[in-house]
Amino acid sequence: MRTSTRIAGVLTGLTLALGGAALTAPAAHADVTACINQVERELQGGEAPESVRTACHTGLSGNHAECVSGLTKSGVTDGTAVTACKVSLG
Repeated sequence: MRTSTRIAGVLTGLTLALGGAALTAPAAHADVTACINQVERELQGGEAPESVRTACHTGLSGNHAECVSGLTKSGVTDGTAVTACKVSLG
């Protein structure tokens, strides 16, 4: 294999890998934000406390039960907690 072909292949692979990472990062952030926004709607304009943000991050990792538990411990109703945690999964 020629050196120029090999270099072109490596650069193409790096471009795809880095481009894919850049595209997935905003989506993850948006899911956590959507979870927090769902809770803040229930608070009717109030800002969600740090415990809500932590629970939403837990939901993003796929631990739905712990996410719901964390939100309800923060004073969020069960229905909103379930919905917000589902939203965090995307």
